[in-house]
Amino acid sequence: MSASREKQLRQDQASSGYVDPKSTREQEQRKKEKRSNLLYGTIAVLFLIAVIAAGIWRSNVIPKHATAVTIDGEAYTAAEVSFYYQNTYQNFLSQNSYLLSYMGLDPQSSLDSQTINETAASWIGAEKGQTWKEFFLDQTLNQMAAIQAVLKTAESEGYTYSAGVQAQYEDSMAALESSAKASSLTVSQLLKNNLGAQMTEKVYSAQLLRMLQYDDYTNSHYEGLTYSDSEIDAAYQKDANRYDLVSYEIVAIPGAAESTTDADGNTVEPTEEETAAAKEAAKTAADKMLADFRAGKDLETLSKTDESYVYTLKEKGTYSGDVVTEWLFDDARKAGDSAVLEYNSTYYVVSFQNRYQDETPEIDVRHILIQPEAGTLSKDDEGYEDEQAQLKADAKAKAEELLAQWQSGEATEESFSALAMQESADGSKYIGGLIPGITPDSSLVESFKNWCLDASRKPGDSAVVESEYGSHIMYFVGEQLPVWQANVVADLRTADSSKWLQDLSSACTVERHEFGLKFVN
Repeated sequence: MSASREKQLRQDQASSGYVDPKSTREQEQRKKEKRSNLLYGTIAVLFLIAVIAAGIWRSNVIPKHATAVTIDGEAYTAAEVSFYYQNTYQNFLSQNSYLLSYMGLDPQSSLDSQTINETAASWIGAEKGQTWKEFFLDQTLNQMAAIQAVLKTAESEGYTYSAGVQAQYEDSMAALESSAKASSLTVSQLLKNNLGAQMTEKVYSAQLLRMLQYDDYTNSHYEGLTYSDSEIDAAYQKDANRYDLVSYEIVAIPGAAESTTDADGNTVEPTEEETAAAKEAAKTAADKMLADFRAGKDLETLSKTDESYVYTLKEKGTYSGDVVTEWLFDDARKAGDSAVLEYNSTYYVVSFQNRYQDETPEIDVRHILIQPEAGTLSKDDEGYEDEQAQLKADAKAKAEELLAQWQSGEATEESFSALAMQESADGSKYIGGLIPGITPDSSLVESFKNWCLDASRKPGDSAVVESEYGSHIMYFVGEQLPVWQANVVADLRTADSSKWLQDLSSACTVERHEFGLKFVN
């Protein structure tokens, strides 16, 4: 298949949502795997402050104590607002790194001088023509209002924050100090270089703790939302296409005419007649393939008659609203149905096999990661492999020792969680090493996932499992809801949590103080 024809085929497939229908499913899976941090993910960028380009904005004449914002009578200085502003801004850049050019956002230029274009406005729900600084400031103040409202709610309820909050706070401040030391700076200097001359360690540490507390309480609220079987079924019936899967076979037959090259090496686009002829030929080939398939021939075998045809067998197809999935998810569809479908310049020969709910139970485990210590030799040094092998062996020995220590004690999930917070090198340590919602589609290292999904696994099982990351001390929590129900519950929780947060924050009175806001980065 020529490059131009292949490109056209890929474009048509991408436009119809066909070429990689698992991508939607993978997005759903990632959402589930990270749902414990679903609501905001507020602190990730701030922990990486040392890698933000130094000197984002500096000034030696900033009044550190000028009030920039008042929320329900509680005053915030420019430094405090800058803390949240940078978090909002850096998280946006991280999440949309591949889309910035389409949005017309240049991180190297002043945000005051850049306005939101029509594309960005439609994607992020912003106002076209608004400056990017004003957009990020709006987002910042909304976040600050939500955080203040949530923390006051937690206080009124007498909520006790998890032990992970303090542990994460202490580790984060220690990491900040290490980053400053590595740069031959004080913590104060590092903060000023990255967050502006008005930033202080006192402001940074206080707001960091507030964000950790906010995350802890909102996650607790999210996980605490429960739904009856009838509520789950009602939500499922309302949008069954979102939660069902289909299995099917499909062959894509490109109908785009090939471009040619003239004597001077210039590309010559096909004429209208050539384009029409190529499309008609593709339709004829698709109709013949469908007839041969219905006559009993194998669709995959038929697809091999031309190297430009693309055959796919999908066991877990998801709905995306394109021409193919609209046909597959039609309520009238029956096993064995087949058809030729057209989208743009491509014809699809598709055979429907089954529509079903994924009844695979999600798995929750806890783990403690023991990483090998850093070696003294580089890859090119003699003895490097031996040193690495010894370091891995030492990590495994430590993991086995810790497992034995835990087994000789209470050997409960609670005691395992406490040990994870104390010993694990993995970020899940702050929630007791919990890895929720594991399925065969989860993006996990094979040895780890295989242990979790072993059919013989029982609640309370424990072991040491090795991976390229080190040695994992495993604890099997148990099976949870089947995938389709877990997806429904996740969507219900997300909607209800978002409304809860919106109601709390919208009830706040936010007052801007323009003089103080001038000094927000």
